[in-house]
Amino acid sequence: MLIAALALVALPGLAGSRVPNPIEPLPASAFQPLSVPASEARSTISIGSLDPAHAAAGSVAADTSFIEPGAAPDTGPTGRVGINQPDPNAAFVRKPPRYTLTGEATFYDNGTTAMRLPRGTIVVICGAAGCVERVVTDWGPQKPSRVVDLYRADFFAICGCARWSGTTKVTVSIY
Repeated sequence: MLIAALALVALPGLAGSRVPNPIEPLPASAFQPLSVPASEARSTISIGSLDPAHAAAGSVAADTSFIEPGAAPDTGPTGRVGINQPDPNAAFVRKPPRYTLTGEATFYDNGTTAMRLPRGTIVVICGAAGCVERVVTDWGPQKPSRVVDLYRADFFAICGCARWSGTTKVTVSIY
């Protein structure tokens, strides 16, 4: 393809002249008048109204009234529609864990939750002061007597102990 293009550029005489042709005007005899006979019997074109399927429930029509800001409507809803929702004060429901572990937890400042479980496992760790839900992101702890190593903030959130404490008793639910 490239060779053919180069040959046409290099040898213009073989493919035709590269000089533009002069523009010749069209002869006047090429134009002829065209007459369209119109008869009185033809009907005029009329466009009817659209069918009812075009209108949405909230479309604006000629008889639509608008409510001015600050004025209450004469008819229609005056408040929000009530929806049947569960009671926000109901007890929290969670699926049952696959299994639970009980043992000691400690903290370290690595910012991770370490257990001897695969990374990505969801666990809920409960202590005397509360529970936290975390995802296992590291392998540990090193001591076999401990079941979990926690980030310092998580440890003291569930510990309920003094700031100088190093371990606390926890229950770990594994999901």
